Amino acid sequence: MTSTLLQALVSGLAIGGVYALIALSFSITFTTTNSLNFGQGEFVGIGAFLGVTVLYVIATTAGEAISFSSLPPSTSNGLTYPVAAVVVTLLFGVLGILLFVLAVRPFAGKTGMNWVMSTIGFGIILQSIGLAIWGPAPVNLPSPLGDDVIRIAGTGVRPQEILILVVALALMAGLDLLMHRTRVGKGMRAVAANPQAAALMGIDVSSMMIGAFALSAALAGLAGLLAAPIASASLFLGLGIALKAFSGAIVGGLDNPRGCILGGFMLGLLESGVALWNAQWREIVIFVLIILVLAVKPNGLFGAQSLDKV
Repeated sequence: MTSTLLQALVSGLAIGGVYALIALSFSITFTTTNSLNFGQGEFVGIGAFLGVTVLYVIATTAGEAISFSSLPPSTSNGLTYPVAAVVVTLLFGVLGILLFVLAVRPFAGKTGMNWVMSTIGFGIILQSIGLAIWGPAPVNLPSPLGDDVIRIAGTGVRPQEILILVVALALMAGLDLLMHRTRVGKGMRAVAANPQAAALMGIDVSSMMIGAFALSAALAGLAGLLAAPIASASLFLGLGIALKAFSGAIVGGLDNPRGCILGGFMLGLLESGVALWNAQWREIVIFVLIILVLAVKPNGLFGAQSLDKV
């Protein structure tokens, strides 16, 4: 029983790390631009496939004869997986800038919620392009640490779960330092608090908003690459993950980055814990609890700012 609980704890922290990364990406754009990317789920799926493509190109360039649909474990060995992670992160940073320029900025300062549909449409366009290039079938992506289960105190843990948790915690700590100890982070927080006052203080508000969307998209793409070795790379991978990550952000408090991180981890642990009892009830219990939490704390457990009603 103890090993089962420990395994559920590790799995919950690993998937919670993915939720927390994406929840944080929602919070970054919300606090700086008061808008969200509702196509974030498609970004996660594309990130997974883009990582597979980078690994495939590296292997074939080196002379390996491999199939794209079934990459051998050797393709993720050494520095290839970190290289793929860097490429995915950079490309999604550029994609985030395009998202802001094409789908968010045209509606800035205008009434209505047009940016909601434009971000959804941007995500659908991305997914459609992905389907045209890679097709609808999922693809296996080997973990850089191997797929053999590691035994810790009698508990079976997949190496990718440990990698996800370590990378997620390191990124969150780095971003927390960025936001609180650097001029860029302080600038983004100033824009989040009051864009007009930030502009009067000489802060380039547009650059901060562009940077927020670049950072948010990069986190989503990287989360897709991290989750792919566990869930398989699929263009439909991200919708469920992004929905739960958004729920974690709402529960934690969308205007509180640290709250969003905690909300993501809480949701992962809750999901893993309920699955021990009955997997069929996992989604029901999770969303009932979310509704109950929001009924008591409408702005989330750690949120302070009032949210606009839709």
